[in-house]
Amino acid sequence: MARRLRLFIPNVPCHIIQRGNNRTQIFHVMEDYRFFLEVLQEARLKHPCQLYSYCLMPNHFHLIINPQPTSNVSLFMKFVGGKYVRYFNKKYKRTGTLWENRFRSFLIGGELYFIRSLRYVETNPIRAGLVKTPESYQWSSYHFRALGINSPLLDLDPWFSSLGATIAECKQIYTQFIKESIGESELGQLRKITQNGGIFADEKFKKYITRYYQGNIIIKRPGRPKCVISTNKIDPTPIILNRRGHPA
Repeated sequence: MARRLRLFIPNVPCHIIQRGNNRTQIFHVMEDYRFFLEVLQEARLKHPCQLYSYCLMPNHFHLIINPQPTSNVSLFMKFVGGKYVRYFNKKYKRTGTLWENRFRSFLIGGELYFIRSLRYVETNPIRAGLVKTPESYQWSSYHFRALGINSPLLDLDPWFSSLGATIAECKQIYTQFIKESIGESELGQLRKITQNGGIFADEKFKKYITRYYQGNIIIKRPGRPKCVISTNKIDPTPIILNRRGHPA
């Protein structure tokens, strides 16, 4: 089976998800969560990226990262995964892999899709039934934007600053948006693209990506490769094209 080609573009955010092998638990106690956040901070120094959001769940984690050099995301994740596995295996007296395959990722284009991705990440604990409100969950980036709690780990994205005239207004609008329920259609689309990779974006970003890659964005799957271009603004379902540029 051919590996999927990951798409990374400098200064274009991407959503990353990594699960424990067989969905096994990767965080058991508070010390595990704290150590993982320390590893994220160290990885940012070694392989510079802007980290906009995170959510650490018991058996997986989400990150929204803005890469600088395109290779930084892979190096960043290799460092994080390797160092945390060494810590975890030593602490819990185990051997072997901790992760389920390679990490998954998709590009995020445009303000609307970025905010939607933030909401998907930071409301994950609610959907999982761990808490009833996002502020009740300790291991996510929600507190950084919504409550204004400083974090040396996180970067403030330009989209947040454009939500209102003042920081207080930005926080209020952001909090309201995050607490709005995600529609079943949008949730299904996000889950699909999280599983399969690709691009979560509007029409303008679709054209940008097409120019950037000159129409040769290939996601390798079993059988004949297909070309994933983007989504439209009304329906963010990934548009999958064949090599001739026609719908697959």
